[in-house]
Amino acid sequence: MDQISYKTTYVNKATAKKEWIVIDAENQVVGRLAAKVAKLLRGKYKPSYTPHVDCGDNVIIINAEKIVLTGKKMTDKIYRRHTQYPGGQRTTTPAELMKRFPERILKHAIVGMLPKNRLGRAVAKNLYIYVGTEHKHQAQQPKLIDVNVIK
Repeated sequence: MDQISYKTTYVNKATAKKEWIVIDAENQVVGRLAAKVAKLLRGKYKPSYTPHVDCGDNVIIINAEKIVLTGKKMTDKIYRRHTQYPGGQRTTTPAELMKRFPERILKHAIVGMLPKNRLGRAVAKNLYIYVGTEHKHQAQQPKLIDVNVIK
């Protein structure tokens, strides 16, 4: 029996094959889209997935202002942050965020699904979210992917 054929191979930073992907977020539910994008960023759809290496793809999301929240989350959900001063807790709703920074809702959901360590921070840098259909990554020749066919 040939032992070499049964050896597990791991991907490192130099041998990872990273691609550029464009996803249109128009009429997509935030949580479902975020889960699929988080898997793409980690590289879990690839057969060469390695848990401790950034082997995922670079993801560009366009039309971030056209995302959908189900139910009454647009008015009832609350995002909390703190200014680090006494009494500095600030709250906002997705409806208020959509007016000022529509891409932050999607970024918050996706980054929350990544690991909370230095690998997660490195993987989060491979995410680019844009309002509208224009983005500045045409030189990378990204492929447009229909997120509804991804399981």
